[in-house]
Amino acid sequence: MANAAFMKPLNVSADLAAVVGKGPMPRSEVVKKLWAYIKSHNLQDAKNKRNINADEALKKVFGGKSVVNMFEMTKLVSKHLS
Repeated sequence: MANAAFMKPLNVSADLAAVVGKGPMPRSEVVKKLWAYIKSHNLQDAKNKRNINADEALKKVFGGKSVVNMFEMTKLVSKHLS
């Protein structure tokens, strides 16, 4: 049952849409596109792979933070989904 909720298309905030594209889309798709963005812009920290170095677009999603870890990222992204 929990999987069905995970696949439910959610609305994406304007700030998040600037990174992953317009919703609605399931959380799994948002995460996949977020990682594609992070990798294509080389934003994963070279020394500590768990950290993401935010560019201007991601800072808006991450509440203004310039560095967040993977676990924190999930929580921050959730605020942009409804």
